[in-house]
Amino acid sequence: MERFAAIDFERANGKASSVCSIGIAIVENEKIMDRFYSLIRPVPNYYIKKTTAIHGLKRADTYDSLPFPEVWDLVSPRLEGLPLVAHNSSADEEFLKAVYQEYGLSYPDYSFYCTFLLSCKYYPDLPNHKLDTVAAHCGYHLTDHHHALADAEACAAIAIRLLKENEKEHLSEL
Repeated sequence: MERFAAIDFERANGKASSVCSIGIAIVENEKIMDRFYSLIRPVPNYYIKKTTAIHGLKRADTYDSLPFPEVWDLVSPRLEGLPLVAHNSSADEEFLKAVYQEYGLSYPDYSFYCTFLLSCKYYPDLPNHKLDTVAAHCGYHLTDHHHALADAEACAAIAIRLLKENEKEHLSEL
């Protein structure tokens, strides 16, 4: 089975570049082999009630955190050559591209796969395809929904299950 990294971002406000936390679960041989979590000082650095209500983070939580480029310097070596998997990957890819643009960084050509879209295809009878619903269907109990690392781990569990159930070696085969 291929190696991949499940990734999740949380945002501080409505601006795509305002990532305030990141969670990554790196999978190899159907197991999470490495985890990474960090708070990030968002750009712009303000929070709105809606996002705080979702993930519980406030400006005080990330005020002294590293900015995205410094956090990404810690993350990117772990992701080299790996496909990225996210639940609703279009959103996480948008956030990543936006924060790269915000800092004037050259965006690498990451390959993203979406467990939301795959769950719609392979589990059409679920009542919805929200992360917690799909994770539960796959036998994974998501305990801290909207914590970036917990969400990345749930996404990893979904991807592992999809690969196993469909006897696929690579995400691109799904």
